[in-house]
Amino acid sequence: MSTSEPYRTLTTRGWIFFTTLWILAAASLYNGAALARCQTAEAIPAAAQISAGTPQNDGLWWKHAVIYEIYPRSFQDSDGDGIGDLNGITERLDYLQSLGVDAVWLSPIYPSPQVDFGYDISDYENVDPQYGTLADFDKLVAEAKKRDIRIIMDMVMNHTSDKHKWFVESEASKSNPKRDWYVWRDAKGVGANGKPLPPNNWISVFGGSAWEYDPKTKQFYYHKFYKQQPDLNWRNPAVENAMFDSVRFWLDRNVAGFRLDAIPTLFEDPQMRDEPATGGINAQSDPNLSDIYTNNLPQVHDVMRRLRAVTDKYPGNRVLIGETYLPNVQDLDKWYGGAQRNELQLPMDMQVGFTNKLDASLFRQRINDAQTQINGNQPLFVFDNHDNVRSWDRYGDGVHDEAIARLLATVLFTSRAATLMYYGEELGMVTTTPTRKQDVKDPIGITGWPKEKGRDGERTPMQWDDSKNAGFSTAATTWLPVAENYHTTNVKTEEGNPDSLLNWHKKLIAMRRSDTTLRDGKQVMLDETNPFVLSYARESVGENPAIIVALNFTGEPRTITLDPSTAGITGKTVSTLITDAPSLRQVSSLQHMTLPPYASWVGSVK
Repeated sequence: MSTSEPYRTLTTRGWIFFTTLWILAAASLYNGAALARCQTAEAIPAAAQISAGTPQNDGLWWKHAVIYEIYPRSFQDSDGDGIGDLNGITERLDYLQSLGVDAVWLSPIYPSPQVDFGYDISDYENVDPQYGTLADFDKLVAEAKKRDIRIIMDMVMNHTSDKHKWFVESEASKSNPKRDWYVWRDAKGVGANGKPLPPNNWISVFGGSAWEYDPKTKQFYYHKFYKQQPDLNWRNPAVENAMFDSVRFWLDRNVAGFRLDAIPTLFEDPQMRDEPATGGINAQSDPNLSDIYTNNLPQVHDVMRRLRAVTDKYPGNRVLIGETYLPNVQDLDKWYGGAQRNELQLPMDMQVGFTNKLDASLFRQRINDAQTQINGNQPLFVFDNHDNVRSWDRYGDGVHDEAIARLLATVLFTSRAATLMYYGEELGMVTTTPTRKQDVKDPIGITGWPKEKGRDGERTPMQWDDSKNAGFSTAATTWLPVAENYHTTNVKTEEGNPDSLLNWHKKLIAMRRSDTTLRDGKQVMLDETNPFVLSYARESVGENPAIIVALNFTGEPRTITLDPSTAGITGKTVSTLITDAPSLRQVSSLQHMTLPPYASWVGSVK
């Protein structure tokens, strides 16, 4: 569950709603070994392709971080029950280290009835037994630290499970001290059928009215998501105090920070006004409504400033990451706290990764906005997560899918942004949507079938090798079936192929870790009117040369001539650092360079 679900249905299911190296030689060796360091993808030594050391940075580890989302149910099963767990993640930390991951974001592992697979939390200060114990969690944190990997928790602050002790008390009676911890309202009246009418027309993201009637106390409670996920009343200071105590519980266990789920939805209009209709119906057959009274209300920023003050008291530069599907970059800037920088360090910029069409002009505009319109704050780009059809399917054309995946990875790792990946993205894992309703596990797929088939397809088990269940589990049956392509698309196979998508990711991440230009250099667009090719420069930092990136967003060859002097770069010749086009391996000039279909090229300027 998350606010990404409305956006997901906009982008992939048709509902109108707008809304993842080893350090090369020291600087003195870096310049003299420009060609050797990675003149082409194929030229990188095998050892350099698969190992990664501690990145150099300015002390703010999250600023250049590669954050890797793990859906714990689907990453690695250590006990053979068909469900992934914490000890399974610990077993796979060496792989994450070799990839170059700086931090792991765990989707919820708290005790939960699992109505929404963990996003309905019944206890914020423990671990669900199916994932392990607090001791297993502590071991994961400790083992990850040995590999310079941090652990980030998913914190769901908008709502709890209806089985949480707070809600059990709240629904007990109107006079219960926790009654006002949730959003309760009287009926609007009585309908023609004699049943109480909801307080207003608000619709649940997951279908039907956002109000659930409680016959015992004769009031409705509000739920932005499932009825088993009642919304907390953040206008009650006691709610904030209790939730911040849970935040401190995990900070005290040395988590590196939090990804804040559905965070713009904390507040609702106190006047309970009807949302304006926008026309048509969604996949759940509900009318499409604006969300101006239930999403991104200004009071949420006061809470974010106070939450930031809590986390800032802890050492180690703890980080707050926001699930922030927003309509424009101006709203995104507010989530940083603007120039004050006193809210989230990394609200997710979904405007780049979820355009869902390969449009060079649109990518150029949105990347440039992220570089210039957020008061110098650090962007966080993401193309994949647990709520959206995988980027392989959203962007692929069925013919050049792997080349397009390389192109997207190049955007992700050569832009001046922190990056967020989703498990299996680096392999080219595909969306495996159920074909029969009886196979669907995600409740939204059950209620929305066949227009909305749910999110199971992007949550299938990680593909480690070509053995049974792709090496994910020894169980006879896994919680979701493994995708059929696991025999060829898996870690073991791709690690052994220097030209694989996995090794492409490793090379890009390794370059980014070792090169201050790729980490810190200003990003400046080149050839800004080209509708087919996205090109940009990363300005030189220190002794490291400037870098040029050129990406063909089309299925046709495109010839370009780039003038780096428009970015203040004086060099005239270039050498290839990495490319997936054999014809570009020996490029030495930016004059009349022809990029094959969907080709990616990255070079340094001499």
